[in-house]
Amino acid sequence: MTDTAPVWRGPRFVTALYLAVVALTGVFGYVIGAIRPADLEPELFMLIDLPPTPLGVAIYGMLTVGILLGGLLLLVRYVGEEYDPHRIE
Repeated sequence: MTDTAPVWRGPRFVTALYLAVVALTGVFGYVIGAIRPADLEPELFMLIDLPPTPLGVAIYGMLTVGILLGGLLLLVRYVGEEYDPHRIE
């Protein structure tokens, strides 16, 4: 009998969850863009104006959440590796 680890553990699960959240953000952005609120003016990080179309709002949401959440996840990964109390030096 072989001892196999589950496929969805640790970093692989976090990466899959991250991609699912970014994709869901794109879907919600597309829906909001399709509804077309009157004052919808997506502006990526207050630098790049995006068109208020469903695709523009989806791109805005995916990039904003992807970059911010991805940056936080990279920071957590760095801190977790750098300050591991069980690491032998």
